[in-house]
Amino acid sequence: MTVLLAKPFVKAPRSLVPVAVAVCVLVVLMALLAPWIAPHDPFAVDPLNAYAPFSVAHPLGTDDLGRDLLSRLVYGARTSLAGPLIVVIAAGTLGTGLAVGAAWFGGWFDNLVSRGLDVLFAFPGLVLAITVAALFGTGFVTPVVALSLAFVPVIARVMRAAAMRERNLPYIEALRVQGFSALHICLRHLLPNLAPLLMVQAAIGFGYAMIDLASISFLGLGLQPPAADWGLMIANGQPSILAGFPQQSLVAASAVVITVVAFTAVAERLAVRFGGDMR
Repeated sequence: MTVLLAKPFVKAPRSLVPVAVAVCVLVVLMALLAPWIAPHDPFAVDPLNAYAPFSVAHPLGTDDLGRDLLSRLVYGARTSLAGPLIVVIAAGTLGTGLAVGAAWFGGWFDNLVSRGLDVLFAFPGLVLAITVAALFGTGFVTPVVALSLAFVPVIARVMRAAAMRERNLPYIEALRVQGFSALHICLRHLLPNLAPLLMVQAAIGFGYAMIDLASISFLGLGLQPPAADWGLMIANGQPSILAGFPQQSLVAASAVVITVVAFTAVAERLAVRFGGDMR
């Protein structure tokens, strides 16, 4: 089955894929083990120790309030990963459900789904999330819900094309002749064959969702202080750059870039592994 995907951020050499996988695993472990590996309380304020340089006590220094940057970076991995994960799960579930339904039933239902996806696709995900956050309030939930809806047409279009091809294969007709129900065929046969494509779509969407959510937090429409979030750390550290202390923005921005590149590199290799090339 051919994998049809949007062009990724990077085209990773095969030799760098193990490094990308290691980075992904490290970031996930960092988020899961944050309470045990963070050297300090990420919310503990120490004004007398503001802008402390790199040291044994503070390997990445401190911010303008004296909070340990390494601890905030570790805890920030939790929200920075949780948000994109929820987005791809929600968008993948809804998008795949609509795609399979449209491919199976066709006719007016397919037309209705297609027109609805076209309407959603007309709104850029980031713009939609910013608009919703501005209307309904800042925080974690609002941008995540808005981005989930914005990602549905992106995933559904690809999944619908694949489902249409799969739906017309002889084995599907053979199962129908044997008397199996549509629900049984879709759940036991059609969806498992679409799972590799969905996995690749989710991996790529994860990187885009992380960038979008970090941008929303940077604009002040996502999580609010004193939350530990990479996008928020970039925004909070911006005034300090002019004062000659770029550590906070630098380490948070580096974490976002490295994580997104790692996940996208893994997704690109998964696409090649499952029979497609995203070039």
